[in-house]
Amino acid sequence: MEYVSTRGGTRAVDFEGALFSGYAPDGGLFMPQHIPSLDRDTLQRWSSLSYPELVKELCSLFVPAKLVPRNALNELIDRAFSRFRHKNVVHLSRLKDGLNILELWHGVTYAFKDLSLSCTGQFLQYFLEKKQKHVNIVVGTSGDTGSSAIESVRGQKNVDIFVLLPKGFCTQIQELQMTTVIEDNVHVFAARGNSDEIDEPIKELFADVDFAGKYNLMSLNSVNWSRIMVQIAHYFYAYFQCAPSLDTTPLPMVEIVVPTGGGGNITAGCIAQKMGLPIRLITVVNSNDIIHRTVQHGDFSLAESVKATLASAMDIQEPYNVERILWLLSGSDNHLIKTLMEQFNISKKLKLPEDLHRKLSEMLGSCSASDQDIVGAMRRCWEENQYLLCPHSAVAAHYHYSQPHSFLCFSFLSSIPRCCLAPASAAKFQDALLRAGLVPQIPPEITALTAMETRSTPLERGQDWAQVLRGWIEAVTQQW
Repeated sequence: MEYVSTRGGTRAVDFEGALFSGYAPDGGLFMPQHIPSLDRDTLQRWSSLSYPELVKELCSLFVPAKLVPRNALNELIDRAFSRFRHKNVVHLSRLKDGLNILELWHGVTYAFKDLSLSCTGQFLQYFLEKKQKHVNIVVGTSGDTGSSAIESVRGQKNVDIFVLLPKGFCTQIQELQMTTVIEDNVHVFAARGNSDEIDEPIKELFADVDFAGKYNLMSLNSVNWSRIMVQIAHYFYAYFQCAPSLDTTPLPMVEIVVPTGGGGNITAGCIAQKMGLPIRLITVVNSNDIIHRTVQHGDFSLAESVKATLASAMDIQEPYNVERILWLLSGSDNHLIKTLMEQFNISKKLKLPEDLHRKLSEMLGSCSASDQDIVGAMRRCWEENQYLLCPHSAVAAHYHYSQPHSFLCFSFLSSIPRCCLAPASAAKFQDALLRAGLVPQIPPEITALTAMETRSTPLERGQDWAQVLRGWIEAVTQQW
């Protein structure tokens, strides 16, 4: 299994090469050269597997045994999930009116990114220990990625991590989960800008190929293929939990509703679909609706500004993983993707070619939710189930509540089960709960954050953020 850039301007790399990369040197994103296709027998065999077992099976398709022997791979994944609070790692809650919530937030930071990043951290350590190598991880976060990335590598001797958070755009808990980690290898920067603005200096660093190579830069944002790979398991587990039976021909369909920000999770769903999993995908967004407009109208263009919403981790205008989805749909047409993305990078506007838009709208449905919609879904879910949703999960629940008739299948006698992915615990979003008139239920480990020492470096407007980061990375590396 080799990995190629979506823009075709760099040589293919193996899994280790993709793992230790951010953006590909040509500005594209790494994708597997071939997507494995799974037959009916494999799906039936996998249907009884636990979530960790599914992760192992899927990763073994993309990580050759000559790089990581299967026994070692299994041990790494077991170690990654050892800190999760739920015995099954993830959990499906079956609520009233067919609302199935797949809780992906039982990790250390109460967010779904713990699932992929805990595994990615273990993969990193495996290769770093073998090669006695040091890396500098650079991460931008809209809320949850930063803390999950920090937890995956905190205290590790051969890794330094530099995290940029958008000051004032995260919840207090999200920010504290980053700034209270004071290990020497963790460096947090509080930037006076939004999520898209903090991505710019990171892109600039990775575009400087000489600097990125000299200082072993890598990313743990969902530009990193390893994260996408692990997240594919969400869809297989959701399918097997919700499908009524695998004894019918054709196999039953399950609709999976995916709260979407940078697009990494929905990309994993598209790959699962490409592998042969019979799922219908719905990408749901907040008022920052570029993906919704792209699916509905082929309009991949920025709005005038990022809107601050209750679902703050999805306040993203440039969902970079859309490039991966378009590459899949184009039949791996590197030239087309390079042309389209260069056009977008210049003008921040892109009208998809008609054929590509048709394929996208066949693969994905979409929906957007306002803050009012989010609050309404949170209230209804509580009133009907005494179940608290985070505002991101509520975006998916809003779709469920507003689209009841999509349960109907091709005849009135059959129905399509639906599963909504829940990316974070409601405990992280107290302000949103209060706005919905609900009472937060805060675990003691989250409450304790408010009394802990914090540490971060401010990045003010007017500063050259990329240059500040260069200085820090150079200084830290000199200590090695």
